[in-house]
Amino acid sequence: MFVQGFEGSWFDHPFWRTKFVLAQEKDLLKVRGSSVRAVIIDETKGAPLRTPDPRPGPPVQFRAALRPTGTISAPKSANFATSYTRALKLFGRSRKAVTGMYDDVRLGKAIKAEKLVPLVDEITQSIDSNPRAFISIAQLKSAHEYIYMHSVAVCALMINLARELRFSEAAVRDAGMAGLLHDIGKAVMPTTILDKPGPLEDDEFELIKTHTVRGRELLARSSGVSHHALDVCLRHHEKYDGSGYPDGLAGDRLSLFARMSALCDVYDAVTSERAYKRPWTPTEAVSSMRSWTGHFDPDMTELFLKSVGIYPVGALVKLRSGLTAMVTGENPEDPTRPPMISVPHSLRLDPRDQEIVGMASAEAEKLEAWENQRTALVRRFRS
Repeated sequence: MFVQGFEGSWFDHPFWRTKFVLAQEKDLLKVRGSSVRAVIIDETKGAPLRTPDPRPGPPVQFRAALRPTGTISAPKSANFATSYTRALKLFGRSRKAVTGMYDDVRLGKAIKAEKLVPLVDEITQSIDSNPRAFISIAQLKSAHEYIYMHSVAVCALMINLARELRFSEAAVRDAGMAGLLHDIGKAVMPTTILDKPGPLEDDEFELIKTHTVRGRELLARSSGVSHHALDVCLRHHEKYDGSGYPDGLAGDRLSLFARMSALCDVYDAVTSERAYKRPWTPTEAVSSMRSWTGHFDPDMTELFLKSVGIYPVGALVKLRSGLTAMVTGENPEDPTRPPMISVPHSLRLDPRDQEIVGMASAEAEKLEAWENQRTALVRRFRS
């Protein structure tokens, strides 16, 4: 039978994937022995599996999944615009809070992580309201504010991935806080190196690599910091094949949170404007990250890329028809064909100007002046 999902936390079941064909009785026994409340199955993708003799333990319910039918419609423009406006305001408050945190560290003050909990909770609420709005806006940060706002973006990506993994509320908060604090070691790195508009010399790179250890030392002296945040701060540059730093840990020696943070950190880094490079589009990032054998946990990579989407909400695409269209949601049936609305040259969001349009395929279309057009769109929301 085809497992569509589990009811309960991601920690409650022994499988990396949440969608797969369950074909062996030993795997069924693992499900029965877990603490999941129910298993959701898709009867259109696999035949029912004959269960073995009953075993002691709590019963597990198997439920048929409801498959979406028909076309995916775009959300109402007012709701879409409102979610972006709220996300923009939250992004501004986040900038102030994180800049203050880095300034405090440079002055020798300890971090009080408990004071950051309300910010993490606000970002979580924004992600829950519109999973793509805040993440898309976070990618608009300029090169000079990257050091600060990268932490905010990774916080949001960690929360989004934690939701995909069905973490408990407490674990989602821990993931967000770990993302927010993961790069704090850069607060004590030389700004001349951090802002250098070109490749680092070998000695400069070796110095920058110490930000993981320095950051963990800073957090260990601070209050309200969980062991997950300490681990992510130290391990977010480790690689699944053991070629990362600081300790070259590989595979299962890396915690779940560390593997999550490696993906979130790299995705935001490559899709952000830096002093020495242009930002990649989400499609470029997805394609490249999939090809980097050994860098990330492969199963986690697929879950992460699903969580961010090939075409994030707010991305502007140029269609073969000549229309410019804005992505307004996602299509679970075919991620390469998201729902969109046409956008006139003035970038007005008046419903009278909107037309729902289709997309042939990801390969047939291209993102046109993605970061420039989306910046103009966000400015429109501000006005």
